[in-house]
Amino acid sequence: MEKRWNKKPEPNKLLTEKLAQELGIDNVLAGLLVQRGVTTFDQAKTFFRPSLSQLHNPFLMKDMDKAVNRIEKAIQNNEKILVYGDYDVDGTTAVALMYSFLKKQYTAVGAVDFYIPDRYAEGYGISFAGIDFAKENNFTLIIALDCGIKSIDKINYASERNIDFIICDHHRPGDELPMAAAVLDPKRNDCTYPFDELCGCGVGFKLIQGYAQKNNIPFEELHEYLDLTAISIASDVVPINGENRILSHFGLQQINKNPRKGIKAIFDLAKVKREITVNELVFIVGPRINAAGRIKSGKDAVELLISDSFEIAKSSGASINNTNTERRTLDVEITAHALSMIDESPELISRKSTVLYHPEWHKGVIGIVASRLTEKYYRPTIVLTESNGKATGSARSVKDFDVYNAIELCADLLEQFGGHKYAAGLTLRTENIEAFQQRFEEVVSASIEEHMLIPEIEIDAELELKNITPKFFRVLKQFAPFGPENMSPVFMTRNLVDKGYVRIVGTNHLKMDIQAAQNPRESFPAIAFGQANHFDNVLRRKIFTACYAIDENEFNGTTTLQLNIKDMKME
Repeated sequence: MEKRWNKKPEPNKLLTEKLAQELGIDNVLAGLLVQRGVTTFDQAKTFFRPSLSQLHNPFLMKDMDKAVNRIEKAIQNNEKILVYGDYDVDGTTAVALMYSFLKKQYTAVGAVDFYIPDRYAEGYGISFAGIDFAKENNFTLIIALDCGIKSIDKINYASERNIDFIICDHHRPGDELPMAAAVLDPKRNDCTYPFDELCGCGVGFKLIQGYAQKNNIPFEELHEYLDLTAISIASDVVPINGENRILSHFGLQQINKNPRKGIKAIFDLAKVKREITVNELVFIVGPRINAAGRIKSGKDAVELLISDSFEIAKSSGASINNTNTERRTLDVEITAHALSMIDESPELISRKSTVLYHPEWHKGVIGIVASRLTEKYYRPTIVLTESNGKATGSARSVKDFDVYNAIELCADLLEQFGGHKYAAGLTLRTENIEAFQQRFEEVVSASIEEHMLIPEIEIDAELELKNITPKFFRVLKQFAPFGPENMSPVFMTRNLVDKGYVRIVGTNHLKMDIQAAQNPRESFPAIAFGQANHFDNVLRRKIFTACYAIDENEFNGTTTLQLNIKDMKME
């Protein structure tokens, strides 16, 4: 698929040169900082050397005082507390965090337990079955994580049964807030908390930070929960700036220095021995934790994450690893089926949105399938299957298009929905599917701009190969952790040519050694995934422009710099 290149505006020249001089770094690196809003020496020091002391006071969050007071009251009155969370990475890490923390503060036997709803029997979020479980087992306080902000009827149902809720959510609220003992959500309209992009686990961390602060528990005792927060931030694709960047930075430190037994078991099973970065969290840890809730039960993921025994963690990890293999098989099969449905329908191909339904698709992987279809056709996509007599589905979007708003404009056809700008979930009656497909297409067609339907590569800066030095890369690595709002920089270099070693590796990838056409002294190994279509031109030593990220490649114990080519254009 053709990609559009979007070069970011040149950063302010005076600010860039001043910062480069003060920091003793390359002008290109200083420009990257200015693009990220880092314009002074002190800001750069904060950026490169995050500190946990920079975290905001948790009591700046609306209802934090109420939430902490309600937990204190429960402990003082020997009430039973149920920690409740969704079955995905954000929910299960949040539950593991809150449950582990409360178990240390409230040691009475059976006083704290956790509950993960069954994806198939109960669906997303707070369920009546979960509240019934709480009532039957004498729980009078439920702390809900990564869900609950729109569960008006469920919270009322719990209240009628003398069960209080503390909600820790980060999804957009509806017009009405639930009548809970406390509602922690930085996206509340009446919440002035300075950072509103926390994940669900992040909101949970702020709650234990608030409890610790009020009860004189040293902050150092919270360090052991930073790994869970970092996993959630990476997997939930929230911006890695502000507090998320600080939590990610120190969470990754915790994982690399002293990982909890469940996380170590995952990396051992995946045979990962390198330094752990956000990439490893996204592509190794996240899918395995998610697989538990997608295929079997999210409880398995929580059990792994709270395990005190490495032997038990290894056994749980192996089971989840097998579940992930099963998930991958289903993913491949259903994606192939969905692609064939589109390919065989001229009407579906010509649309600006994709809404597919099949009653037998596995509910646990439809979100992944929606992502795959979005990658292939690059347009807002919803994949639906049947669950409990209704159609339930996952939505994924493309850059700059708010799929949540588009779904909201179809709300009269839906039973429920929730989510973010780029990912959402929804439920509707099966008889409304056709009307919803039509309405959603009308909404998307009327609001999406044509350029949004072409994948974009955002280029941070132009660079000459001679500028890529070991020092340049050492500084560049310190821009991490990378993620939304702080992506790994993409560079563009013109007038490149292959040295003559180009070859196709795997099924569709180019392996090259590239150099400047006019200055062949500098050359770098390069990999261009999925771009074998350029093989003939590169082989003939045609000059091209490339945009790329700079990576490290380890082979036979030797680490070298490598250019990860995002796209190429022949000149």
